[in-house]
Amino acid sequence: MDYKEAGVDVEAGRAFVSRIRDTVNSTHRPEVLGGIGGFSGFFSLPGGFQEPILVSGTDGVGTKLKLARELDRHDTVGIDLVAMCVNDVLTSGAQPLFFLDYLATGKLNSEQLEAVVIGIAAGCKQAGCALLGGETAEMPGFYQAGDYDLAGFCVGIVDRSKLLDGSRVKVGDVAVGLASSGVHSNGFSLVRKISSARGFDWSCQPEKLGGKSLGEVLLTPTTIYVKPVLEALESGLEIHGMAHITGGGLPENLPRCLGADRAVKININSWPRLPIFEWIAGAGEVSETDMLNTFNMGIGFVLLVDRSAVDRTVQFFESRGINSCEIGEVIDGNGELIVES
Repeated sequence: MDYKEAGVDVEAGRAFVSRIRDTVNSTHRPEVLGGIGGFSGFFSLPGGFQEPILVSGTDGVGTKLKLARELDRHDTVGIDLVAMCVNDVLTSGAQPLFFLDYLATGKLNSEQLEAVVIGIAAGCKQAGCALLGGETAEMPGFYQAGDYDLAGFCVGIVDRSKLLDGSRVKVGDVAVGLASSGVHSNGFSLVRKISSARGFDWSCQPEKLGGKSLGEVLLTPTTIYVKPVLEALESGLEIHGMAHITGGGLPENLPRCLGADRAVKININSWPRLPIFEWIAGAGEVSETDMLNTFNMGIGFVLLVDRSAVDRTVQFFESRGINSCEIGEVIDGNGELIVES
C-alpha cells in the first residue's frame, strides 16, 4: 500500500499549492518576506508606530459551508472567513497585517478549493492584509468526499495610545450601527433547520426577497468594515469603542466593547430590518428574542462615539456606501444590553 491508496494524494497537494501561488502572492504587502511554500511566513513590522501592540483573532465560517457545498458555490465563503477574523481585530482599532488559513477536506478537489482560496484572497485585499500562508489537510475518513472545513487567523497592529479596550467609553456615548449585508456567517444551523423542517429549497424565491433565490441571499458574504473604519479613525473621527456583531447578536457582542460600570440601551426599531430576517422569523416562527440573540438583524458593526460626532459619523459612512444610523446610547450599568422598541 501507499499514501495515495489510503486516500491522500501528495502530488495533488503539491499541484494545488502551485495552482494558488499567484492568487496568494497578489495579496502581499511590502512587509512580506519570502513566498509561499516554506514552513513559516515572514512579515516585518511596518514603521510609524511609537509603541506597537500586536492584536490577533481567529474564527471559522461554521455551517454556512454546508450551504456552499449544497449549492456548489465556493467563491464567497473565503471572504466570510477573512471577515470574521479581521472585523474582530478591527474592534481594537488595529490595522490587519496578515492572515493565515487552515483548510481541511476529505479528498482534495483542486477546482473547488481554488475557488475558496480566491475568496480568501479577495477578502484579504478588501481588508488590506496579506495572505501570508496556510495549510491544506487531506483527511479521508474524517470528512466526506466534497466536504471541507475552514479556519483562519489574523494578526493586526495598533499603537498603544490608540488601542480601544473599553476605557474610553463614557455614559452618553451614542451607538452608531453600520449595516450588514445580510446573515453574514452566524445562525446557519437555525436557518438550515428551518429550511429542512419547512421543506424550502435553496433555489426558491420567497416574495420577501425581491426575486432573489434563498440560497443566493444567504451566501452573500460578510461585510468587511476594515478600510472605511480605519479611514474614519485616520480622518480624526474619535471612536471610543467598536463591536463586531457575530454569533449571539447584539445582546452578546455590543456589551463586549464597554468599560466597567457601563451598559448600553438600544431601540430595536431604529434601523430597517433586512427582508431575509423577516423571512427567517416568519418561516421558522422564531421569536423576537431568539432572532435578536442569534442574528445580527441588519447591524454588522457598531461604533460608540460622542454625541457631538454622531452626524459626522453617519455622513462619513454613508459617503462610503455603508448605511448607518443611531441605534442607542451608553448608560450606567453592569455590562448588559437593554432593548427597547
